[in-house]
Amino acid sequence: MRAPLSWFTDVLRHGDPAWSATAAEVDAGFVRVGFEIEDVEPFPEITGPLIVGRVEAIEELTEFKKPIRFCQVDVGEEQPRGIVCGARNFAEGDLIVAALPGVVLPGPFAIAARKTYGKTSDGMICSVAEMGIGADASGILVLAPGTAEPGADAREVLGLADTAIDINVTPDRGYAFSVRGLGRELAGSFGVPFVDPGAGRPTLADDGSRDAWPVAIEPDSAATRYTARVITGVDAAAVSPWWMQKRLLVAGIRPISAIVDITNYVMIELGQPLHAFDADKITGTITVRSAASG
Repeated sequence: MRAPLSWFTDVLRHGDPAWSATAAEVDAGFVRVGFEIEDVEPFPEITGPLIVGRVEAIEELTEFKKPIRFCQVDVGEEQPRGIVCGARNFAEGDLIVAALPGVVLPGPFAIAARKTYGKTSDGMICSVAEMGIGADASGILVLAPGTAEPGADAREVLGLADTAIDINVTPDRGYAFSVRGLGRELAGSFGVPFVDPGAGRPTLADDGSRDAWPVAIEPDSAATRYTARVITGVDAAAVSPWWMQKRLLVAGIRPISAIVDITNYVMIELGQPLHAFDADKITGTITVRSAASG
């Protein structure tokens, strides 16, 4: 079970707003209550101007074997920076993270202005893998609208002064496959009152005007309960906020979209497995059963 130190800190501060501990102290705290720590890994250090930028314009360079983009990126200066990028998962107006000349990324990988694909690239638009905070290199990091203004220090915005803590959870302590379960143990270790992060959450009122999606649980299934809820008015393309993406990345889960990320986040935080179906793409009854061979 892997999670950032900042997440455990948030959980314990519900019981004691002044609580604080270093990664080494949290390591020792888990050991006191019988957990084995696999790893304590500070986020990689990034030096130089790592900046939040906004993509103002995209020029598609079509004369090459693979699709390449030349982007004009507002980084809070008088003029935008021209940056060459091969990723396709962003559009004009999106907030991104730009490593400007002088940045040294994990590796180490020094960024400098250079000519490539017939253009001078004045920096690099970063993926989470290039910043050392996740394994996903399939596209660049796109931040949710309003996360920050162009020119903001991305290290501060992204909370990169953090540490990943990897705990070895044995099968007899299944409750600890969640931040809630681990937070309860850690609170006891430090003598802090534990406040359940799942308590006091608002619930959706059921006015009886909408039927639930039909669900059938087969008799031989180990499931005793399956709850379904229809939610409408959702933007399926919405981007989840960075604080949520960061926690998922450290836990080893790739952010996909706000809806999918929320279900995964609740699973990691509270230990409750969830899944979201697209109502436009499913028909009939959801059947819950044991896996069949083949």
